[in-house]
Amino acid sequence: MKITRIEAIPFAIPYRKPLKFASGEVRTASHVLVRVHTDDGIVGVAEAPPRPFTYGETQRGIIAVIEDVFAPQLVGLTLLEREEAHERLARTIGNPTAKAAIDMAMWDALGHTLNLSVTDLLGGFTDRLKVSHMLGFDEPSVMVAEAQRMRDTYGISTFKVKVGRKPVTLDTAVVRALRAHFGNTVELYVDGNRGWTAAESARAMREMADLDLLFAEELCPADDVVGRRWLVEKTDVPFIADESAPTPADVTREILGGSATAINIKTARTGFTTSRRVHHLAEGLGIEVVMGNQIDGQIGSACTLAFGSAFASTSRYAAELSNFLDMSDDLLAEPLQIRDGHLHRLPGNGIGIAIDPDKLAHYRIDEGRS
Repeated sequence: MKITRIEAIPFAIPYRKPLKFASGEVRTASHVLVRVHTDDGIVGVAEAPPRPFTYGETQRGIIAVIEDVFAPQLVGLTLLEREEAHERLARTIGNPTAKAAIDMAMWDALGHTLNLSVTDLLGGFTDRLKVSHMLGFDEPSVMVAEAQRMRDTYGISTFKVKVGRKPVTLDTAVVRALRAHFGNTVELYVDGNRGWTAAESARAMREMADLDLLFAEELCPADDVVGRRWLVEKTDVPFIADESAPTPADVTREILGGSATAINIKTARTGFTTSRRVHHLAEGLGIEVVMGNQIDGQIGSACTLAFGSAFASTSRYAAELSNFLDMSDDLLAEPLQIRDGHLHRLPGNGIGIAIDPDKLAHYRIDEGRS
C-alpha cells in the first residue's frame, strides 16, 4: 500500500466549440493525468485541469510541481497516511488542482486496494446525482437552442447560465429568453465569474427578480469585500461563493463576513480530503452546497460524482457534471452516460473509471507519446 511513484502526464483534447465566460475562454482541454502507483501494483488516477486565469496554474506548472516537489515528498507514504500527505502538500502555497489530483488519485488507489468505491469510503448516501448543464456566452436564441438540445437528448432540466458581460442587459436578456421558452419546467441560476461590479450585479438581479433564479454565483470580484456584503444584503437569491472560497478558512470568512450565503465545492481544486472538510463546515454552518465543475473532463466529472453522491447535502441540488459533453473525446475506456437528467454511480472500485491506453497514447503530448 506504499506509494512508489507519481506520474503527471499532459494531454490535450479539443473542444467542439470554445467555452466562453467572464474570466476567460477555453478551446482545448489541456489537462494533466495524475497516476499514483503503489508497491501492490495498484494505480490510482485523477485529472488536474489548469485554469491559469482563475488559479494561476498551467499545464507545465502542474507537471513541474508534481515531479519536482510533491512526488519526492509523498513517495514512501502509505495510502492510509492521507493526513500526513495533506500536511506535506500544504507546505507549498497554491497549486490547488495539482494537490487535488494527487489526493483523489490516492483515494482511487485506496478504493482499489480495499475493493470499495470512493463513494462508500466517504459516506455512500445515494447512487446518483441530478445534472446541471453550463451555458456559455452566446446570443439568446443560440443558448436557448443548446438548453433545449440538452433537455431533449439527456433529460437535463437545470441550467447554469454564464453571465458577467457588459452591458448587463446582454445576459439578463438570455436568462429571460430561457425562462420564457421553458417556463417553470427548468431550474436556472447565474454565474458571473466575477465579471460585474457590485452595482452592476445589483442592477442585473433587479432585472431578473421575476425569473425565479435558484442561485447567483460570484457576480462581482472576491476582493470587493464591502461591495459583496452590500450586494448580498440586497439579494433574495442565495449567493454562492466559488473562486472566493476554495478552503475551509475561506468559507468561514465569506459566510461569517456576510459576503456569501452558499458555497460551491469543486473536487478538482480541493480533492476529496479538503472537500470533505469544506462539506462538514458547510453542514455545521447550515448553508447550501452545490457541486461545481472546473471545466473537467470525464475523469474529473467522475470524481465529482463520487464525492457528491456520498453525502446528503451535496446531492440535494443538481451537480455541474456535463461539461465533458463539449469535448471532442476523452480518455475513459467506458464513457460516462447521462440518462434522464442524472449520472449514476459507476460500478467498480475506487472512482470507478479505467483509462483507455490507446486514447491516452493518442492525446498525450509528452515524450511518452507513442
